[in-house]
Amino acid sequence: MSQPQKTRSVQAIIAPSILSADLSCLAAECQKLMDQGADWLHIDVMDGHFVPNFTFGQTVVKCLRKKVKGFLDCHLMISEPQKWVKEFHDAGADQYTFHYEAVENQEQLCQQIKETGMKVGIAIKPKTQIDENLQKLIDNKLVDTVLVMTVEPGFGGQKFMQDMMQKVEFLRNKYPTLNIQVDGGIVCDNIDIVAKAGANCIVSGSGIINYPEPQKAISYMKTRVEHYIDEKDKQNTVTLN
Repeated sequence: MSQPQKTRSVQAIIAPSILSADLSCLAAECQKLMDQGADWLHIDVMDGHFVPNFTFGQTVVKCLRKKVKGFLDCHLMISEPQKWVKEFHDAGADQYTFHYEAVENQEQLCQQIKETGMKVGIAIKPKTQIDENLQKLIDNKLVDTVLVMTVEPGFGGQKFMQDMMQKVEFLRNKYPTLNIQVDGGIVCDNIDIVAKAGANCIVSGSGIINYPEPQKAISYMKTRVEHYIDEKDKQNTVTLN
């Protein structure tokens, strides 16, 4: 007799960053990651202006959408992200994550994204605080995911900033069912730090793709995140009782 599925407040989501993949066969690499257990594919879009680097654009997303089955999580590290919503929706993006610092009217952009049917993500740099405006956007159900950067955006291979966990803990304590994503320097050796703080959505590039057996890295990270989600849910149950 099968056991009932455990209901969690949030789901553990492992999203390999494809910036670390072999770009000469990107679609095959992406599908391989999905087959190895990835939940999302994290696509870093950089314009060389908001951050000092260039990477993928909507044309790459469009090509991947034709070949890859899975959730395409697009992280827009660009200036004026409001100008590209339609293009990324038409390309097949599932989530459009823009930087809080890149626009003045975040509410308007959230609504613009929502109208396309894409999920809304908001990313914050290490020096950006969780202010009342961001909390209002979450309270009003305009945000599906908050991405807490654990490195300065723009380059891979940076050292993980553990002090960013204060933001994660604050968000998790206030928003038990919010998708809280972390990105930057995350590997198997520090997954417990981010999972214990309350992150349920893990972006990892080299920590997964350069691991000797990527499938094992994905599985291990997911198991650890699920462990801490269950621990948090138990604590909340005791508090409610």
